[in-house]
Parts: sequence; C-alpha cells; structure tokens
Amino acid sequence: MNELLVLVVYCALLGSGVGFLAGLLGIGGGLVIVPVLSIILLHFNVLPAEHVVIVAIATSLASILFTSTSSAIAHHKNGNVPWQLAPWVMTGVALGALISGFLAALLPEKIVRIVFAVTVVLIAIKMFFSSKANEEQQRAMPSKGLLTILTMITGGVSAMIGIGGGALLVPLLTFFSVNMKKAIGCASACGIVIALFGSIGYISSGSTVYQLADGFAGFVYLPALFGIICTSWFTAPLGAKATHYLPVSLIKKIFATLLLATAVKMIMY
Repeated sequence: MNELLVLVVYCALLGSGVGFLAGLLGIGGGLVIVPVLSIILLHFNVLPAEHVVIVAIATSLASILFTSTSSAIAHHKNGNVPWQLAPWVMTGVALGALISGFLAALLPEKIVRIVFAVTVVLIAIKMFFSSKANEEQQRAMPSKGLLTILTMITGGVSAMIGIGGGALLVPLLTFFSVNMKKAIGCASACGIVIALFGSIGYISSGSTVYQLADGFAGFVYLPALFGIICTSWFTAPLGAKATHYLPVSLIKKIFATLLLATAVKMIMY
C-alpha cells in the first residue's frame, strides 16, 4: 500500500509538469507522460514489461482528457481557440483516434515505441529549423473535406503514441498560416477529442487483459491516472497564460527541444 502511495505521488509530480507544458504548447503532455510513466511502472513492477508502453500510452491519453479540457478552457478565455475551424479538425481527429485506439493494442510494443520516437524526431526537426521566411509565407487553408482527412491521420498517429495531438496539429495548422497561438489553442481543444475516442479504444481492447479489481480500466492504470490529473488540471491554465508572455519563436524552440529529448529517451528505453 505504501508503494502505491509513492507511485501516486510520483505521478502527481509528473502531472504538475505536463499540465504546464500542455497549456504552454498545446501538446496534452503525452510526449512527456509516456516515457516517464513507463519508467515509473517498470520501477514499481506494476505489470509485465511487454505491456508497459501500451499501458503508459493508454493512461497518458486518459489523463490528457482532463489536462486538455483545463488547457482548452484557459485558451478559450484568452480568445485563442478558432472555433470556426475547430469542428472540422475535431471530426477528423475523433475518427482517427477511435480507430487507432483499437489497432495500437494489436501491434508489438517495439513497433509502437519506434513509431513514437520517429514521429516526434521528424516533428522536432521541422519545428526547430522552420525558417522565418517560411513562417511569413501565406498558404490557403485546404477544403474542409481534405482538412478532415489530414486531421484524421493526425488523430490516428496521436492516439497510437499517446499524445494529445498538438505535436502534429500545431505544425499542420501553422503550415496553413494559422497563427501559432491560435494553433495551440485549437490543438488543446482537439486534444479532448483525441483523448476521449482514443481512450475508448484502449479501454475496450484491454478489458480482456486487465481487470478493474487490479486497478485497471482496460489498459488504463487508474492509480497513475489519478496522480497525474490531480495536479495537471491546475497547472495547465498557468501554461496557457504563459503563451501571452513568450515570443512565438521561443515557444517553437521549447517545443522542438522537448520532442527531441523525449524521442531519445524512448529509443534508449
């Protein structure tokens, strides 16, 4: 029982950090939660090693449901959610996340980990080295149908690797000349949808593997989930507020550095 309490405390500390990052960068925190929670689960020997990453991903998505809600509310109050665009983006990510939540559970753990690492490295390179000239280039938003297809792919990959979608949605939206802060706000709102539909998939597919009596809802580990959300809900608005005081270029650099660090950690795991 004491070990379980310590695990919850560790997850609460993790939640305080990822909540702030979720508000600041619109990433939902999953890029940090998945590698760090994997280490915590291994340390406390909660479950077999071959299921650690899939449980970390599922638990990350479930926590993002709360973190992204808090972050999205804060961004909405600050006028940073483009609601004329969000419904089409949300439709796409919802479909992709629901499908991916079922499929990811069927893939080998090593494949999921490699997909996570490769995806975030590519995103980090694009964000870190995006030139000022490219940022100033104006690109028309695609048709609503094409936007839904693009975001469906985005939502599917995001759910597969346990992130809220900001890591993929922010670069996609800024590519089409959406203001960086608006893109982060939209990603925060869409993180709710990705987390909800992705979690449904992971809970359903894991219900035959782990039982509620053991602290699991499918592949979601409930004690870790509780620890993360009890702090992330309160720190996400602080990160959202910080976007008004940090320059866009600095936000991008922080974003890219975070992605590279977590990708390296997952490759070394």
